[in-house]
Parts: sequence; structure tokens; C-alpha cells
Amino acid sequence: MDKGKIQIKLDEQIRKSGLSKNKFSQKAEMQRTQLNRYINNEVSLLDKAVLARICFVLGCSISDILEYVPSANEPEQAQAPDQEPPCSQP
Repeated sequence: MDKGKIQIKLDEQIRKSGLSKNKFSQKAEMQRTQLNRYINNEVSLLDKAVLARICFVLGCSISDILEYVPSANEPEQAQAPDQEPPCSQP
């Protein structure tokens, strides 16, 4: 059963920052190949230290670079009208 996926939106944030990918990779202490894997969503295990450096360099929060995308095959769960969703979206 597909539970959805985590989408990495790093390329968008780097563009907004005005930094080149080379300059960003230097400031975030990442190899360019590692940066490309994050940009292309080819990372299977996210490194918390790398994510912290990314957020620090970009001056953003984790929700600016990571997004949960529900499965297209999964029906939305019905909620009682007075019940808050388990995760809030900003």
C-alpha cells in the first residue's frame, strides 16, 4: 500500500536565495554530487545534519524544503466536522 512520499523542494529554495548551486554547496558543506541527489529527489535516507545546514544557509525552516505528498491512489480519510486534522499545513 502506497503511503505517499516526501518531496524535496531544494532547487526552488536555492533559486529564491540567489545563490548559485556551487556557492550553496560550499556554504552548506555539501559535495556537488550530494547536492544534486537532494535536488533531484534521489535521496533515500535524509541526514538531519545536512538538513540543518541547508536550513541554516537558506535561512528557512524544514517545511520550506520538505513536503509530504499523499498517494494519488489513497482515498482521503473522513474526519468528523469538529475534529482537527492530525497534521496542520501552514
